[in-house]
Amino acid sequence: MFTKSAAFYDAIYSFKDYAAEAIEVRDLIRKRNPAARTLLDVACGTGRHLQHLADAFEVEGVDLDEDLLEIARRRLPDVPLHHGDMRSFDLGRTFDAVTCLFSSVGYVRSEEELGTAVARMVDHLNPGGVVVVEGWIGPEEWNLDHIGSLYVDEPGLKIARMNVPQVRGRMSIVDFHYLVGTQEGISHFTELHELYLFTPEEYTAAIEATGVTVERDAEALMGRGVYIGVKD
Repeated sequence: MFTKSAAFYDAIYSFKDYAAEAIEVRDLIRKRNPAARTLLDVACGTGRHLQHLADAFEVEGVDLDEDLLEIARRRLPDVPLHHGDMRSFDLGRTFDAVTCLFSSVGYVRSEEELGTAVARMVDHLNPGGVVVVEGWIGPEEWNLDHIGSLYVDEPGLKIARMNVPQVRGRMSIVDFHYLVGTQEGISHFTELHELYLFTPEEYTAAIEATGVTVERDAEALMGRGVYIGVKD
């Protein structure tokens, strides 16, 4: 998904306060399981959340994108990081908490795939374990009138990223155009991202189908809706 922009991922998302988000996630988990000790981050990306969650838990990560995992491995050389698809991964062990953050779950392409991915997460939970899933934007919030833009202005690195939102059925189409300037020169490339526009009810139903009771926090993290469940 980030095959062309992986090297610039952390610069592009430097606006995110990963440390504060990790504290918020920690508190969501500990409120429901004060004794939680181990945590798996699904779609861990470059490991920025794990970097801070490691202050509170014994952590591991899994991601589909090998380029992002390579960055995470350099950042967290002592943390087990696995290559895997959220719809099919099987690590052969369970955890006190499983997280899927920064709307990564939106990359599944149907309600059926959402159910499969959530079931994989819950299957990796210990009894009493907590799953935390941060949803993507819903169909009512997807704004086709918005022109997306993001800029990086660092010494030796300048990036302009823009996109005009599109929609196909229930799929949000994000066709990023990058203009990247480094000491080696200026390059332009595009990168297509497609994320499913699930409703809050669909996220809730997918998690409840695993037998887990679900709460939704509409304000947590980026305000896209965070779904928290506890396994019996």
